[in-house]
Amino acid sequence: MTERLYEQDAYRQECEATVAAADAEGIVLDRTVFYPLGGGQPGDRGYLEPAGGGRIEIVDTRKGEAGTIRHIPADGAPLPSPGDRVRAVIDWELRYRHMRMHTCLHLVGAVIPHGVTGGNISATRSRLDFDMEETLDKEAVTAAVNALIAGDHEVGSRWITGEELRTQPELVRTMSVSPPMNAAHIRLLEIPGIDLQPCGGTHVRRTGEIGPIRVGKIEKKGRHNRRVNIVFADA
Repeated sequence: MTERLYEQDAYRQECEATVAAADAEGIVLDRTVFYPLGGGQPGDRGYLEPAGGGRIEIVDTRKGEAGTIRHIPADGAPLPSPGDRVRAVIDWELRYRHMRMHTCLHLVGAVIPHGVTGGNISATRSRLDFDMEETLDKEAVTAAVNALIAGDHEVGSRWITGEELRTQPELVRTMSVSPPMNAAHIRLLEIPGIDLQPCGGTHVRRTGEIGPIRVGKIEKKGRHNRRVNIVFADA
């Protein structure tokens, strides 16, 4: 398995690692700060810097087999050899925007207490889909979310077992994808008094780091589906 350093510290931007495998499917390291595509959050980009010199651009990060993480190199980039030492560095500006967006979507979900049927995160625009028929006032949603952001609430995480989660089904807000209930450890995102649910993504430490946002559009995608789009206010 690849040791997932981003789970321990989402603000860590680089690490030293050893190449475990490298082929057309990507480069596997024994440890990494790169977050792989999942939970609506894009995979990290950045580069690997071999000990002997040079740079390998990483254009995406994906989950591999048996708990590995694959760093996808740019077309034509040279591949390192197993056993090589590399310095792994993420595109921090991009990652931090994803962290702010992802945390903000948790606040949107707290303001709109309905089941979540889908979502997507990007550096400039993100969305959540809700299982609901009611009409939403985008100005009211914007104001409510910005109030939670301005409150500068602490954001943290803790772990529970799949067995514990089975006894607390109300923690699972997503209707389309459920966390693995047979897992030994499941990570919970926690904003005390505001949100608590399974989430393996990367987040900011305090809601104030998100900065003001605005709801760009609320779309009706079906009788039981309302799509809420958000952007940063300074976009």
